Amino acid sequence: MTYQAGAAASGARASFEDATYSKVTWRLLPLLFLCYVASYLDRVNVGFAKLQMLQDLKFSDTVYGLGAGIFFLGYFVFEVPSNMILHKVGARLWIARIMITWGIISGAMAYVTTPEMFYIMRFLLGVAEAGFFPGVILYLTYWYPAARRGKITALFMTGIALSGVIGGPLSGWIMHAMPGVWGHTGWQWMFILEAIPSLILGALVILYMKDRIRDAEWLTEDEKRLLETNISHEESQKEHLSLGAMFTNGRVWLGALIYFCFVMGLYGVSFWLPTIIKATGVSDPLNVGLLTAIPYAFAAAAMVLIGRSADARRERRWHVAIPAFIGCIGLLLSTLYGNNTALAMASLTLASIGILTTLPLFWSLPTAFLSGTAAAAGIALINSLGNLAGFVSPFLVGWLKDTTQSTNAGMYVLAASLVIGGLLTLSLPAKLVNK
Repeated sequence: MTYQAGAAASGARASFEDATYSKVTWRLLPLLFLCYVASYLDRVNVGFAKLQMLQDLKFSDTVYGLGAGIFFLGYFVFEVPSNMILHKVGARLWIARIMITWGIISGAMAYVTTPEMFYIMRFLLGVAEAGFFPGVILYLTYWYPAARRGKITALFMTGIALSGVIGGPLSGWIMHAMPGVWGHTGWQWMFILEAIPSLILGALVILYMKDRIRDAEWLTEDEKRLLETNISHEESQKEHLSLGAMFTNGRVWLGALIYFCFVMGLYGVSFWLPTIIKATGVSDPLNVGLLTAIPYAFAAAAMVLIGRSADARRERRWHVAIPAFIGCIGLLLSTLYGNNTALAMASLTLASIGILTTLPLFWSLPTAFLSGTAAAAGIALINSLGNLAGFVSPFLVGWLKDTTQSTNAGMYVLAASLVIGGLLTLSLPAKLVNK
């Protein structure tokens, strides 16, 4: 009887805990998810603008690649300071500030006329957005322990995929239907209209988001106590580095190198996917946009399913490495079938599934061993260094395309980068990250 009573009590606690985290997820994730969709769309819609913008402004592929990538130099410079400010002043005000400023700058991209203006505006967009993604990753550590964070991070990062599902057809339609309206081109309207959601969501963040568990009036006292106890217990088991020690920690730098390899693949595909699809023989921007939705839709499902698998098995390394290897195979196949739209789309879908799945699961690695101020700075440092690949990747692909008149050489480089990232992930100690 005592055993049965204990089992019943344990079951009741587990049920209460599951219900509490479900409540938190439904409160936090929808808004954060929409913010990330808007963020990623404003970051990469220049890939669609390229279909018309380069001809209108007489830019080369190298100019485009440099402009697309220079975003990440501004992002790199201000990433760590931005996340440190967020940790001090709270996520609500700082994320709202980030979204409103990047929305304004993204809309102003419509009035670029020279390469210099293009470079400056992309740099400023990176400065404005610095801190958003690592800030959200840090914010999730305030609410969820590691055992639940893989699935939650994957759900959040499906915003990348959904921005492709929504943004591709939307960008294609705007560029197809809006040229000449009020004297603006299709690509100008795309920048203007797609900036509006960021401004609206920035205002909603101020009104809706709560900085900490204790601030959440929508939780009962018992629910707050449960969440705080779980986070406190996990924090006590982490490596507590000083801010200075974090900058000399080998695991932090290894994490940055791994993330760099994965981001090489992400932005190589994100910034060049419309161009690759157009090269298969699809010319109408609307059709290009509709086709770009396919890889992202499949990737969204894979991100959630594999994230759940990683949490259920409490295994992180192979759940990161295997998708990286799959992404490599997809990129290589896309170079073989560049003249066949159907086979090229199948290959790019496989590549997108692999590449996009590595990203949320990667973040379960550093957040498993960093805490406090070191977590704020460490996450930002890894993200900023890793995102330098967002500068290298599109510029390198653009330069190789101008040099070879093909995107194939660039895809080979990106494929190799994914393999390196997967192998480096397997070098991490399993007992450190499998939590």
